[in-house]
Amino acid sequence: MSKPIVAIVGRPNVGKSTLFNIFVDSRISIVEDTPGVTRDRLYADAEWLDRKFTMVDTGGIEMQNTDSIAVSIRQQAEVAIREADVILFVCDARTGITNDDLEVAKMLRQSRKPVVLAVNKADTPKQEAEAYEFYNLGIGEPYLISASNRLNLGDLLDAVVEKFPPEGEDEDDSEDVIKVAIIGRPNVGKSSIFNDIIGQTRSIVSDVAGTTRDAIDVPVEKDGQTFLFIDTAGMRRKGKIDEPIEKYSIIRTLRAVDRSDVVLLVLNAVEGITDQDKKIAGYAHEAGKGIVIVVNKWDLYPDKTVMSTEEFTKNIRHELIFMPYANVVYVSALTQQRISRLPEMIKDAAEANAMRIATSVLNQVVTDAVAMNQPPMEKGKRLKILYTTQVKVKPPTFVIFCNEPEIMHFSYQRYLENQLREAFGFKGTPINIIVRGKNEDEA
Repeated sequence: MSKPIVAIVGRPNVGKSTLFNIFVDSRISIVEDTPGVTRDRLYADAEWLDRKFTMVDTGGIEMQNTDSIAVSIRQQAEVAIREADVILFVCDARTGITNDDLEVAKMLRQSRKPVVLAVNKADTPKQEAEAYEFYNLGIGEPYLISASNRLNLGDLLDAVVEKFPPEGEDEDDSEDVIKVAIIGRPNVGKSSIFNDIIGQTRSIVSDVAGTTRDAIDVPVEKDGQTFLFIDTAGMRRKGKIDEPIEKYSIIRTLRAVDRSDVVLLVLNAVEGITDQDKKIAGYAHEAGKGIVIVVNKWDLYPDKTVMSTEEFTKNIRHELIFMPYANVVYVSALTQQRISRLPEMIKDAAEANAMRIATSVLNQVVTDAVAMNQPPMEKGKRLKILYTTQVKVKPPTFVIFCNEPEIMHFSYQRYLENQLREAFGFKGTPINIIVRGKNEDEA
């Protein structure tokens, strides 16, 4: 099930970005930075009442302003509204209802999307009393909040989560189908690779960056395995976005990643690895997806030698340090070089991502790992691992119970992860390790 998307909309200076930043930076949001991953502030993953969702910030909507920038911002917001599952409409209690508020409310009613109305800056009893005029917008009950004082934000998020679609399986959520999202910056060759794999032209292929606007799902059977390929719009660096719709094509890409089992991360061999590649890779990694790194346009790589792939892979490992587990393949969508290898690599990554290890076998591997390399002493105490269990798949997640969780050093945890990978493979997938305390008697 893909995460619901919440778009924050409203006219300028009502506190949209303040709310967004609070949700991102406070304990309301779960946003864990991964070393080596650069981030874009356009969107953020959050969790409330055990429901995970993606929150999207938008520019201020000015319905009457015909300035080109204002029109662009309005178009961006319209795209976000179309893609969102729930709209968080923010107004200003101090100014009351404005003509722009009325026009935005009309737009939201026409969208037929669930809307939660937040009346911000309701800091005084007088403003609270006057804020009830916002019932006149026809959106529903106004939630009186103060972003600056962090008042009533929990009630607001409760209302947002109530409007999420019910949790359940996607229509295409079958154990026999591997869902694959093809992601990367614009013009790296995603659509060409997509067309080569499926064996027919279903996506527009163009040299103009950003041609693909929507995610396209195509089921394909290869060697008895059914794949559902999701071709997505490319992401480009924020400062390079010229067309308004392209900015929010990232939302479609994030949804495609959430729906997928395996991600094909496409890089441009000629241009090398950019910060935007790191952002895209980081999202797929943190989403726990199986990953195959596809270096396209290898036929155009200048001054190739017998060591070129080895050197390029070494650079990938350095730049994408958080995903050493991902397989790398060098292809040319133009000549179809090595494209035939992708289905098997996708299948391997999907199997690793869904791998479940028997508890007895798992504990034997951990016991042997500890015997070979005892945990170091910390503050006069020695870490003692009691037992290990796997609690979920996609990605494989393990809980290690020990006597003193706080003295589990990061380096030793990484050592245990490497031992698990050596024993069971897990090639092409991240794995999560959670450390918890447990009394020896309970063990």
